[in-house]
Amino acid sequence: MLENIRIVLINTFHPGNIGSTARAMKNMGLSQLYLVDPQQFPAADATAMAAGAKDVLANAVITQTLTDAIEDCSLVIGTSARERTHSWPMLSARECGEKVISEAGHQQVALVFGRETMGLHNEELQQCNYHAYIPANPEYPVLNLATAVQTISYEIYQAYLTAQQYPGENSTVNEPAHPSSQQMEYFYQHLEQVLTDTGFIIKQHPGQTMLKLRRLFNRARPERQELSILRGILSNIDKQQPRES
Repeated sequence: MLENIRIVLINTFHPGNIGSTARAMKNMGLSQLYLVDPQQFPAADATAMAAGAKDVLANAVITQTLTDAIEDCSLVIGTSARERTHSWPMLSARECGEKVISEAGHQQVALVFGRETMGLHNEELQQCNYHAYIPANPEYPVLNLATAVQTISYEIYQAYLTAQQYPGENSTVNEPAHPSSQQMEYFYQHLEQVLTDTGFIIKQHPGQTMLKLRRLFNRARPERQELSILRGILSNIDKQQPRES
């Protein structure tokens, strides 16, 4: 179960934070670290701060984009200390841990952490199903990156221990299969193309239609079979469109 959970750090600029994150992860039984476009890695500071978690660093996966880091994940949760103009479905840290463990037994799950200074960009948050928020002192609510990872990882591990103690209550045998992040991206591209071809979206003035539709489908989390039906509907609409001769 814990092997299906990955921690994703985006564009981390201080390598010491990468090492501290690895240590925080190993404390809580997590080992899958993904680094999206890190500014310095490998680095001596990362190794020094990792202490006994150097194996987590050694096995870290480096990608250029968030899309690459989460493409095979069916549940993606972004973390942030900032409120957003366009709200995403929210989870507390505890709810986040419980949600992750409820699904990690049968699919890949990603926890995404943004940059030290500005967190996640809105475009990155749009690739997430949920937004996890750690409440803190409003006079100084920004947590250090490794501290945020430690807090979320702790809640995941506590939920994991509960699942081990009461396995029947967290059974995932009959859980529906959800599409991967990559499959959802293909659907969004298909949907936008059809809405543009039919004139529903005006290419020169697209507005926020796709943003709102992403929020809708990310919140609804269609199952794989349901997504296949939606893709089939879009393909049928495609066929009805007049083609240029």
